[in-house]
Amino acid sequence: MSVFVMVNGIPGNMGRMVAETCVARGLNLVPFSLTGEMIEETEANVAGKWISLLKPSSRENLITDILKKYPDLICIDYTHPSAVNDNAAFYVKHNIPFVMGTTGGDRSVLNELVAKHKHPSVIAPNMAKQIVAFQAMIEYLATEFPTAFSDYKLSVVESHQKTKADTSGTAKAVVASFQKMGFDFSESNIELVRDESQQLGRMKVPAQDLTGHAFHTYSLDSADKSVHFEFQHNVCGRHVYAEGTVDAVLFLAGELKKGTARPFNMMDVLSSGKMR
Repeated sequence: MSVFVMVNGIPGNMGRMVAETCVARGLNLVPFSLTGEMIEETEANVAGKWISLLKPSSRENLITDILKKYPDLICIDYTHPSAVNDNAAFYVKHNIPFVMGTTGGDRSVLNELVAKHKHPSVIAPNMAKQIVAFQAMIEYLATEFPTAFSDYKLSVVESHQKTKADTSGTAKAVVASFQKMGFDFSESNIELVRDESQQLGRMKVPAQDLTGHAFHTYSLDSADKSVHFEFQHNVCGRHVYAEGTVDAVLFLAGELKKGTARPFNMMDVLSSGKMR
């Protein structure tokens, strides 16, 4: 399947990784990328290609010509949390299918937008298939056994590279499942670790992965502290997310070809069996 993709968020680390993974898996990388207004570069060399960086102030003037040249392209978004809703509105306005890997933004507004327009997209707080499966497991627990941890106390700690601007979307999603089990725990109770000395000592993040990691721990303790459960998923690097993102693109491209495209999430991609 010949698929053209525009990876937005270059020259960011995740944007670069995803672009390189797209090329490695045979997708066609178009030489343009949406980027932030504050980015000084006008182009970047990624995966052996020179990519022109389009700022919000210039993208409207150029997108029509880009879509004429690449009419079936799919956008991949790994920009900044503050750009999520504006970018999504841009994709919908120009009828561009997209995969949203960026976390943050107003997710309710985002989901309402794509639902209203039945816009072809894959939106998820996490693109790693194993973590998507973990989320499904916790959601199943919450649905089928909602009183299993009555009177238990929940604590959540997540560590990401110090440049991550927002709370982990994955942690928020898992907390939402625990809330269905009656836990009096809000997103604001999630502990964010962004200090590198704590990441090395307390979280045991390898030094080489300080600039790209995701370590999450969900702890459940009985009222008398005699019983302790702990769910943990630690990811070093970004490759697992990039691979899952490409899986999402290929899934969405397949749905578009069948004429059945609509808003999806990574549970849909995982359930389809289309993930590597």
